[in-house]
Amino acid sequence: MKFLKNVGQTMKATTWPTARENRKDTTTVILMGLGFAVFFGVADYLVQLVLKLII
Repeated sequence: MKFLKNVGQTMKATTWPTARENRKDTTTVILMGLGFAVFFGVADYLVQLVLKLII
């Protein structure tokens, strides 16, 4: 019973993000994902280019 009481207390103390915070965080995650994809795409292309010049 002590565990369930602690769960209830924790749930009451938990604050959930607002819709604005959710949009901001989601936008950040999407932009960072796209940024990493572009970075690794360019890096991969450059490595392939260098390897073609060597071989």
